[in-house]
Amino acid sequence: MPYFENLGARLYFEEKGEGKVLLFLHGASWDLRQWNNEVDYFSSQYRVVTMDARGHGKSSLPPGEVSPQVFWQDAKALLDHLNIKKAAVCGLSLGGHTAIQLAIHAPDQVDRLILIGAPCTNRFNLYERICVPINRACLKLMPMGWIAWSIAAALGSSKETRAYIKDVVGSMDHDGFNRVWKAVTSMESRSGLASIQCPTLILIGDHDALTRAQQPFIHQSIKGSKLVVIPGANHGTNLDNPLRVRQEISRFLQEEKER
Repeated sequence: MPYFENLGARLYFEEKGEGKVLLFLHGASWDLRQWNNEVDYFSSQYRVVTMDARGHGKSSLPPGEVSPQVFWQDAKALLDHLNIKKAAVCGLSLGGHTAIQLAIHAPDQVDRLILIGAPCTNRFNLYERICVPINRACLKLMPMGWIAWSIAAALGSSKETRAYIKDVVGSMDHDGFNRVWKAVTSMESRSGLASIQCPTLILIGDHDALTRAQQPFIHQSIKGSKLVVIPGANHGTNLDNPLRVRQEISRFLQEEKER
């Protein structure tokens, strides 16, 4: 099975297809299966790469505190491991924030950027500054079954999406989940957004209350970026409305190819 090692973790990845590279990065507490539909669709034209972030899916999580910077470092290490000089990078939620940080810290390796329900901070407004610490404390006390149920109910619009989220979140170790979640909610990229120069597409589900407030700021901060609202979709945007998400990504990639 395809693994590589970085900063103490054994990280799982998959790739399919040939051509220019399209890297997909999944959301927090999910795994690379989130992108199954996109892999099947885009691998006819691209070399599609997916990975399980550390502590997720088949990737390990070393003991100790998880650095908020480690997710983009792992993504860069995967590109280096596969000798990929440049890739279009698409990420949702944690994956989107990871893609943002990759574009900031390794700009030469990011050809195009696709952000889906991506935050750039977890301290964007007073609500987040108050609620995120409370959320962390509550999750430490809740069993994984309750956590999985609540995340699925809050973030999925379709029955299929909620079933996937409940299954994948419920499979995580409680201690690992909380260590990862602390790192995820400590990520901060507001000051670096203006440095992103690559073409950028921003997608947000019309029912995504989790990161909706940040999207205009991200759009305004990344010069030349395009913001599109996906109908009938919550935070699991590509799972709730896969056809529209694929259409927008395909259009964006084709437009950039023709420039």
